[in-house]
Amino acid sequence: MKTIATLIAASSLLAAQQPHYKITDLGTLPGGTFSQATFIDNKGVVTGIAVAADGTQRAVIWRDGKILDIAKPGLGGPNSGAFAFNEKGQALVQAEGSAKDPRNENFCAYGTGLTCLPALWENGVMTQLPLLGGNNGTVGTMNNRGEAAGIAENATVDPACPPGVTVNGTGPQVLGFQAVIWGPKLGDIRVLRPLPGDTVGVAIAVNDSGQAVGASGSCANTLIPPIALGPHAVLWDKDGTPRDLGNLGGTVDVTQMGIGHMALSLNNQGDAVGASSLPDNKGPHAFLWTREKGMQDLGVLDGDGSSVGAAINDKGDVVGASFGENGPRGYLWRNGVMTDFNTLIPGDSPLHVQFASAINARGDIIGFGATSTGDTHAFLATPAPTTASAGPKNTTVISRQITLNGAASFSADGKPLSYEWSIPQGSPSAAILHGNTATPEIQFSWRGVYTIQLTVTDSTGASATDIATVNFQGN
Repeated sequence: MKTIATLIAASSLLAAQQPHYKITDLGTLPGGTFSQATFIDNKGVVTGIAVAADGTQRAVIWRDGKILDIAKPGLGGPNSGAFAFNEKGQALVQAEGSAKDPRNENFCAYGTGLTCLPALWENGVMTQLPLLGGNNGTVGTMNNRGEAAGIAENATVDPACPPGVTVNGTGPQVLGFQAVIWGPKLGDIRVLRPLPGDTVGVAIAVNDSGQAVGASGSCANTLIPPIALGPHAVLWDKDGTPRDLGNLGGTVDVTQMGIGHMALSLNNQGDAVGASSLPDNKGPHAFLWTREKGMQDLGVLDGDGSSVGAAINDKGDVVGASFGENGPRGYLWRNGVMTDFNTLIPGDSPLHVQFASAINARGDIIGFGATSTGDTHAFLATPAPTTASAGPKNTTVISRQITLNGAASFSADGKPLSYEWSIPQGSPSAAILHGNTATPEIQFSWRGVYTIQLTVTDSTGASATDIATVNFQGN
């Protein structure tokens, strides 16, 4: 039978194993009320989208606490977004051109009728990336070698493309399209062939080894971003060979939002995450794919029905969103546990996290959430340092023995803490039982105010201290 003390100790251990974060509202452009963060590099540079005072969407970079509008000089159109940044100082951008799309395909989903073009921004200069003979293209992410993943149209009319606007706001699609890699030299473009039997492809991310992930299928059953999916989630190896990552039991239905399969991110080990529909086309659920174990269902947060795995770092931490009746909630998946990200930030944080978009090597997380006024803002979350929290504080008791509580302490790396409780010099002495646990017992000797110090140490050797104070007025 588990005692109350045992249950308290177990819950405190779980709390100590969860990382905690400081969250910053990245704000918007002057006069705007909307922003989203899309990518973060290992130095903390964030890319994204912000709406300007005139209502247009702008490609932006957040760096050193400042927002930089990189949309102008652009490619002539009003709307754009930034989706990656690398150590060369290059940003990957989706930008509208100045010309009308002759087929009105709405490839960017802005609804303006203008062409949608992939572009590279560097040192204030925006350069269009090549297409495959068509009018449109769009981007995913980019690696530190200067290779960028994305989609480019060819010049061939594809009769399989469905008529009308799709559920994700693009279309009517007319031309065929392929997954591509641009670079590393400006002007380079390389087609990533789809799986055998498929005719189109979508590449969303590329790692530093040159592997890429996305999906393939036909124009009839494959959707391009903003909510891309297809019948097959795919990983392309460095030589361009496509690998079917499998699925969680469902198929694809392009008439329903998110019902299909898509790999959205991969790390430098080649592990991939994304979303895949469940049997009877329920879901989808976030997945983690590894060469050793194949596709693993990461599940959902309690009470939710679907989820998506948006990004994975080299440590294997996954971020994304879980969706339920009360809307989306950003999550962090670590060591087999999916945690609502809102429980890992202070209660007085400036926004409610709805979507965690990306995570870098040092554990910084970006995404977007709702402010107290209902606006959508981008955020940056950075791991908080290892912190000790000792209790009770400023409490008067008459019981000669009480339980101390260090359950609110937490470690920066999310691994178990070690605990040491002691009586500092100058305080009345007392007996501490099980002083190397989160919830020891203390026995008071005589009336007076007792000070008890808690020291916690994480797996890296970093430590922190805090004190509990108890006024014993018993017999």
